[in-house]
Amino acid sequence: MALATPLIGGLLMGVDRKLTARMQERVGPPLAQPFYDALKLWGKTVMIDSSLQPALAFGYLGFALVAAGLVTFRQNLLLVLFVTGMADICLTVAAFDAKSPYSYLSGRREFLAMLSYEPVMLLAYTAIFMVTGSFTIRGIYEYGAPLLLVLPAALVALEIVLVIEMKKSPFDVSGHAHQELVRGVFTEFSGYTMALIELGRWTKLATTMMILSLFWAPSPVIGGAISLVMFFVVLMVDNLYPRLTWQRMLRTTWAVGFALILLNVAALAVGGVIL
Repeated sequence: MALATPLIGGLLMGVDRKLTARMQERVGPPLAQPFYDALKLWGKTVMIDSSLQPALAFGYLGFALVAAGLVTFRQNLLLVLFVTGMADICLTVAAFDAKSPYSYLSGRREFLAMLSYEPVMLLAYTAIFMVTGSFTIRGIYEYGAPLLLVLPAALVALEIVLVIEMKKSPFDVSGHAHQELVRGVFTEFSGYTMALIELGRWTKLATTMMILSLFWAPSPVIGGAISLVMFFVVLMVDNLYPRLTWQRMLRTTWAVGFALILLNVAALAVGGVIL
């Protein structure tokens, strides 16, 4: 399953392009276009801006695959958060190491993006622990009841995280083509290194979707449907709202994300649901 996550993520990227095009009254590329692009990138001549760049690109994909494996084998959510954080660090260090001002500035913004969503994810996982008594995905399955029924606000907070993870408006501050930083953290990648980065992004997206599906763990079908609905909501938000500054991203993510989860936990404490 972990090795299939790049394929799942690539297909989701294809759906992203197709649905976004339809929302903008365009035909859009075929669903398999991300795979065609990755294969084309792999065959192109690579321009290495830094000697560390290839190693960091492999590290980004490697850590993303390890995180996918941890989720597949129902391991600790905190460990998953740490490993995905290591993948992001590989990407940002590669951006810092490049000799491009666009890449350097985007690397700083990518660190700020990590600072904005990782505390929200940590707090959401803590709320899951307070309900299930375990940080492991196995413990969520053993809990037996859908988390969505007791932690709906936490799931809404993770929707904000998904927007940042997918680098979509209004929280796209470091890595998309429709902003002032050209291609942001991806500016100095090319050839097979960019292909590795794309595979890593697909893997991380699929891993995040699997985590969101845990809010209805008793039924993988319903859980998968919930994560797909959240994916569609991200696309809608991306096409409806302009990009915010990184300062507003931090304030919005922390204020809204923290408030939602803390209110949810407080409600559970009052209702005596927390173990």
